[in-house]
Amino acid sequence: MTEHIKKQLEAEIRLLEHELTHELPLEIKKAASLGDLSENAEYHMAKQRQVFVNARLGQLKQRMAELSLVNLSNIPRDRAAFGSTVLVYDSSKDEKIEYKLVTSEESDVSKGLISTTSPIGRSLVGKQVGDVATVVTPNGNRELEILKLLTIHDAKE
Repeated sequence: MTEHIKKQLEAEIRLLEHELTHELPLEIKKAASLGDLSENAEYHMAKQRQVFVNARLGQLKQRMAELSLVNLSNIPRDRAAFGSTVLVYDSSKDEKIEYKLVTSEESDVSKGLISTTSPIGRSLVGKQVGDVATVVTPNGNRELEILKLLTIHDAKE
């Protein structure tokens, strides 16, 4: 699962590094050749893009470092954690909902893919079947009772 995310991040890093080292220097040089830099919109736009690309590269490299620290053997086998599929009963909506705990890059609420860093994800992490997770939302607290749990280890077996 994290390998797919790493490949996506690596692809974006390669594109941005190419832009930073090849395309932007040419744009800046071309814009600088147009004359007065104080009123040169092309030059200022290229310089701003250069700052943005540098910042984004830093974020992506930081995220890659974080993902490389994920050690599947450290993920619990009896509690909700990254990679777990959790069936819950939401008492406020009187319905059963299935969530899969994923990385922030993979999250898609409409598909039930919830980031472990989201309010729902954080409330479910560490819970076992029978536990009740309380999610603090702007509309008030929601209580989610864990009915069924499949960890990332169960999925591999």
